[in-house]
Amino acid sequence: MSRMPTEPPSCDIFCAVIDNLGDAGVCWRLARQLAVEHGWRVRLWIDDPAPLDGFAPGQDVVAVRQWAGDFAHVEAADIVIEAFACNLPAAYLAAMAARPRPPVWLNLEYLSAEDWVAGCHGLPSPQHGLRKYFFFPGFAAGTGGLLRERDFSAAPPAPSFGDTLEISLFCYDNPALPALLAAWRDGERPIVCHVCDGLPRRQVEQWLGASLPATRGKLRLEALPFLTQPDYDALLARCHLNFVRGEDSFVRAQWAERPFVWQAYPQPEDAHLVKLDAFLARYTDNAAARAFFRAWNGADSPDWPAHWSSFAAALPALAAQAPGWAREIAAQGDLATNLVKFCLAKIGAARL
Repeated sequence: MSRMPTEPPSCDIFCAVIDNLGDAGVCWRLARQLAVEHGWRVRLWIDDPAPLDGFAPGQDVVAVRQWAGDFAHVEAADIVIEAFACNLPAAYLAAMAARPRPPVWLNLEYLSAEDWVAGCHGLPSPQHGLRKYFFFPGFAAGTGGLLRERDFSAAPPAPSFGDTLEISLFCYDNPALPALLAAWRDGERPIVCHVCDGLPRRQVEQWLGASLPATRGKLRLEALPFLTQPDYDALLARCHLNFVRGEDSFVRAQWAERPFVWQAYPQPEDAHLVKLDAFLARYTDNAAARAFFRAWNGADSPDWPAHWSSFAAALPALAAQAPGWAREIAAQGDLATNLVKFCLAKIGAARL
C-alpha cells in the first residue's frame, strides 16, 4: 500500500462568471475556505476577476488567475473543481489526462432543494477518458451541505421589531419591485431600505427618478457601496428582513438567522419556480411567506399593498423560526469540509 503524501493537495477551481456576483461569490468563499481551513494550495481560474477586488481586496491566501481564451499550458492540480458546469479548457483537459494519476475532478453543481439531488450527489461520469463526479450543495442528508466557515460568528441577537423596519435589498431585475416600493412608501410603518450596489440601485433610482439617498412617504432609501463579503454578512444580521438572490446571498441570509425573501435565478419557462417551491416545502409552512416568495418570483400578480401587509405581519414568527432552521441545515456539515473528505477518500482509494 502506498503512503499518503504529506504535502497538501493542490486544487484548481474554474469559474465562469454569469451574473457578475453569484458565481464569483460562491467560488471565492470555497477557494478561501479550502486554503485557510484545510491548507490546500488553491488556484482560482476566473474569467472575470473584477468582483474579487470588491469581495476580498488585498487577499493573499488564494492564487487568482484570469481564465483567458487562449489557455496557457499548466500542470493540472490534484483536485479540479469545475464550478457550475463551466466546461474546462481543452488544454487543461489534456494536462489532466497527462498526469501519472488522474486528478479528482468535480463538477460543483448549483444549489437546489429538490428531492432528486441526494440521489445524484457524488455520482461519477466518464468524460474525456477521465472520471468526473457531481458534487451537489444541499439542505438535506446525502448532499454536500452549504458553505459556512469555521470562523463564521454565531448570529447576534435578532433586532427587535420596533416602529421602523430595516430591510436590505439585493435582487435581479424584478417587475414586482416598483409596486413593492410604492407599498412601502404609502404604508403606515416607517421603513429604511439599504439598497445594494448594481442592479438593485439602478432599479430603485429609475423608480425614484432621482439618485439615492431619498425619502418618499414612509420609505427611506439608502445606497450601499460594494461590500466585502464579511461586511455583507454583517448587513444581513443587522436587518429585520433581507431580500436576496441567486445562491451566495441566499445561503448567507439563512446563516444570518433573519427573515428573508429569495429571488431565484430566472430561467426559461419558469423552471426556477420548481426550485423555489422545493425550497419552500422544506423551509416553512407559513402561508403568507410562501405566497410572498412566489409573487416576488413572478408566479402571481397580487395586490402588493395587501400582500406586503400580510407578509409583514408574519415577520416575527419567521424570525422566531430562523435559528432552528439554521441549526437544521448546519447538521449536514459544511460544504468545504464535506468536499475535502470526499476528495481525500478518492485520492486514498486511487493509491491502494
